[in-house]
Amino acid sequence: MQRLSEIAPLLYRALLETTLMVSVSIFFAVLVGLPLGILLYVTANPLLFRIKPLNQVLGAITNVIRSFPFIILIVAIMPVATWLTNSSHGPVFASVALSIAAIPLFARLAETSFNGVSKGVIEASIAGGASLPLIITDVLIPEARRGLTQGITLTIISIIAFSATAGVVGGGGIGDLAIRYGYYRYDTVTMVATVVVLIIIVQLVQLIGDFLTRRQEGN
Repeated sequence: MQRLSEIAPLLYRALLETTLMVSVSIFFAVLVGLPLGILLYVTANPLLFRIKPLNQVLGAITNVIRSFPFIILIVAIMPVATWLTNSSHGPVFASVALSIAAIPLFARLAETSFNGVSKGVIEASIAGGASLPLIITDVLIPEARRGLTQGITLTIISIIAFSATAGVVGGGGIGDLAIRYGYYRYDTVTMVATVVVLIIIVQLVQLIGDFLTRRQEGN
């Protein structure tokens, strides 16, 4: 118990850093990933605005970024992240790589959600004279919101896992605490505490995501 009380302040600070990294990353993942997912879907759909070359280029870029192991990605873009954040370590620095990793992930999840929208609903909207922007805002997104909620939940959980890896390059957060104290100093108590905290966070995120999904099903 005494050892736990000693690491509690460090664990609290690491939790705040992880929360900051996840918040910044999911913000940009949705801000950029949702329009990208819409573009991937629309440019592949012959009912809407199919442009095969554009879809192939966007798909290739998305797949290339997703194919990078996160530890390699964060090292590869360190110069860019340092230039953007004016820092070479810390949660804000790590958020750059986390955002880049999360954007294509959420874009593909969003595209999958849009693929689940009934073609009949889209055809009815087109027959009614709805414009493409109106179809996107009033048909696609509302019809796919259950899948989008699940996609956001999965993206947050993935970012939490990525944020633990960011500790290897001094990104801060719970992963950094686990590596510096739990691994390098052979501190079993710290290692177990960080793992437990990460499990609790992931379970809470999943529970909230499931709750929101069920509410949308009820509507």
